[in-house]
Amino acid sequence: MFPYPSGVLHMGHVRVYTISDALARFHRMRGKHVVNPMGWDAFGLPAENAAIERGVAPSEWTVRNIAVMKDQLARIQTDFGWDRELSTCEPDYYKWTQHLFLQLYEHGMVYRKEAFVNWDPVDQTVLANEQVDKNGRSWRSGAVVERRKLVQWFAKITAYADDLLNDLDVLDWPEHVKAMQANWIGRSEGAEFDFALDSKGTNHDGQAQPPTAVTVFTSRPDTVFGVSYLAVSADHPLISRDWLPTTHATDVLCCAKDIKDCQAKGGVSSDSSQPSKLGVFTGLYALHPLDPDRRVPIYIADYVLSGYGTGAVMGVPAHDARDSEFCKANDVPVHDSVVEPISQDKKAADSVFTDLGVLRKVPENGIFGGLASAEAMAAIVHAAEEKSSGRAAVNYRLRDWLLSRQRYWGAPVPVVHCASCGVVPVPEDELPVELPRSVHLSGRGGSPLSHAAEWLSCKCPRCKGPAKRDSDTLDTFVDSSWYFLRYTDPHNRSLPFGASAATATMPVDLYIGGVEHAILHLLYSRFISKFLYKTQTYGAAAVQDDAAISDSVRSTILQKCSSKDYNGEPFKRLLTQGMVHGLTYKDPSTGQFLKPEEVEVEAGKGGSSAARVIATGKAPAVVYEKMSKSKYNGVDPTETVNKYGADATRLHMLYLAPPQDVLEWDTQSIVGMQRWINRLGRLVDGAFEAKPLQTITESLTSRVEWSGEAKETYRQANVAVQKATEAMGTTFAFNTAIASLIELSNHLATVKECAHPSYAYALACLIKMLSPLAPSVGEELWEVCCKNKYFDAAGIMTQNSTGGISVLGQKWPDVDESALIKQSTTIVVQINGKVRFKIDDVDVDLDKEMLAQLAKEHPLAAKWLFAKSIIRVIHVPNKLINLIIN
Repeated sequence: MFPYPSGVLHMGHVRVYTISDALARFHRMRGKHVVNPMGWDAFGLPAENAAIERGVAPSEWTVRNIAVMKDQLARIQTDFGWDRELSTCEPDYYKWTQHLFLQLYEHGMVYRKEAFVNWDPVDQTVLANEQVDKNGRSWRSGAVVERRKLVQWFAKITAYADDLLNDLDVLDWPEHVKAMQANWIGRSEGAEFDFALDSKGTNHDGQAQPPTAVTVFTSRPDTVFGVSYLAVSADHPLISRDWLPTTHATDVLCCAKDIKDCQAKGGVSSDSSQPSKLGVFTGLYALHPLDPDRRVPIYIADYVLSGYGTGAVMGVPAHDARDSEFCKANDVPVHDSVVEPISQDKKAADSVFTDLGVLRKVPENGIFGGLASAEAMAAIVHAAEEKSSGRAAVNYRLRDWLLSRQRYWGAPVPVVHCASCGVVPVPEDELPVELPRSVHLSGRGGSPLSHAAEWLSCKCPRCKGPAKRDSDTLDTFVDSSWYFLRYTDPHNRSLPFGASAATATMPVDLYIGGVEHAILHLLYSRFISKFLYKTQTYGAAAVQDDAAISDSVRSTILQKCSSKDYNGEPFKRLLTQGMVHGLTYKDPSTGQFLKPEEVEVEAGKGGSSAARVIATGKAPAVVYEKMSKSKYNGVDPTETVNKYGADATRLHMLYLAPPQDVLEWDTQSIVGMQRWINRLGRLVDGAFEAKPLQTITESLTSRVEWSGEAKETYRQANVAVQKATEAMGTTFAFNTAIASLIELSNHLATVKECAHPSYAYALACLIKMLSPLAPSVGEELWEVCCKNKYFDAAGIMTQNSTGGISVLGQKWPDVDESALIKQSTTIVVQINGKVRFKIDDVDVDLDKEMLAQLAKEHPLAAKWLFAKSIIRVIHVPNKLINLIIN
């Protein structure tokens, strides 16, 4: 677990931490060594904003919030490994984050380049995307946000694109999450074509040479002969007064400004499902790479982004819906289609055909006419390669990771800038580069660190001359991209983690988190983990060279590595829990959200209820929506725990829905769990009235002589163990696990032979399986049974391996497979189709004749069968027998 310390737990937190805690306790009882730590993703903009608003240091605000949240976590009975606790804002953690940056730098995996940022012209500062509202204005000053270029640090995550994509196959993750990551990486195979720039009409003075070609990437090289125009981004090198024809330059540059302004407001998409129409003809032409006599007009278009691909695309309106819309809006002459369906019935002749097909036998396609699309692609790329005007290429949607943040509350970038030496890494023995404490935070004037003159000034580690520190801090995703590795060795002072400690523990067996982390956090974590694995910071190769471990330990770790190679993947299995939605009331007339005190709820018959708006008497719209303050539908976990208890809250949370689904929180129904807990207490109290006279081990030797009730009790206990074990260990269907425990407890409430050891065995299984889900209740029930020597009489071990009697130290019950076969059953007896009585403790699979005989001999049968003849017997095996009489 690695939450942001907001200071307040909400029901979403309660859900994920209850799931994590229950699973950790379960696996410990299964005999596994469990690492279930807790840490704090403590850097970030919220703390800096809170510090500005409240006039307190971010460190003070963060530490205070952590203390509050730790207390709240204790109230819901979580048992995290606090001895491994981390906080990203502590120097002994971000020292190693800075070390990681330097490792990336040393391996050529980070670099600096100019990139656009959101700039507030009033506050003179850089804004995060979330600080720009939907109208493109600063959330603080209200100024229209500008797009400016700043030199920023980037990590080469694109160098790992294929690894990140291919290794999704080894992960036990939900398919939709793997699809999200695959789409984000966005691997496209196709070709690059060089459209040579037609120098006629360009405006240049001869002192500098304009670009010689416009290079485009396409995943459909079979459509290259259908190109009607090229579209370039507003930042493309051609969009300059130096190269544009004088007759077009003013209009093109105005259009470029409009596009940039629109991009600053987030109003542009490169998604072809959202047709864009803003564009202007540049006055320039390019020559077709395979038909140099054909001139192709060049347009500036808002759907082309400079940071994606080459910043230029080819427009093929006959085979792309977006391109078609663009041509209609800008009066671009359209070439006829060059690819047709294999079946002429597939599409109407005048529609945009976007599928693969066959190249039409038209002059434009030349020798390639008649080839299927796949065959034509290869042939066209080959022809372009021979002409040196194109090549096969792979393109990725994934962009390199922008690491720089112009904020205070983050890990400082560990480099200095020297006028003589340039960028120089801070030596390892000078880490961490700590944040200065006396920085004034106002949210204005750029990076706060850029004003910390004393902190900025330093000596160059290389030439010892005057230098300045980098005033940027690292993206908080850098902090959270490796915390799981630090968990494996949290107190190591000489390394971020020991190679053997990390290799012995990694990959993480189960990552639990919301689907909102599916792309950025998980992708960055995979990248960093793979980088460290490939550079032998951990993994089998690193363990081979680790002199700090014995040969036997090395052999054990290497044996684990050889069982399956995860290629540096950090998270083996992923459980994405759904959101928690709250009961929400809306005014039926205005649609406005209503506060709970504005609604009166009246209980109806059969547990139903009816709500009305107090002010109007009308029935409100009642829905479940994501909890938020603005909807007045939030539920305070602390109040819920105080009122109903932690165990009832946990059980209710786990029972309402499978963890992957949205959970509709209903506080009213939590009383059901309270009642069940009370029934369990009565079961335990009632058990002491008749202690077992024999141990379960002794009794099992004569199980065939048990009564039907004892056999059924033993069977139901093992069925519950089987269901709960599968639910907790495989499917995470906690609602199924709890339902099996409720079913077992309901059976025990009907048992008359409480002195039989099968009853004590079933009760012990029930309490053990309950304890990971409801730990305090489980402990209390177990302690009561132990103090009364009830389990001792049944020969059930109560001491754990440490000599204590904690139920959570007990071994999780094993399934007795032989007990799962039902030995007896209850048969319903019908006469002429009407139920008349039942026969209990009937051997399973008894044949029709024997059942008919048992039915006729039953004491209640005479009333219905006296002086009657049975003319037919209908038999449903192990369920009923129907006697048809005249």
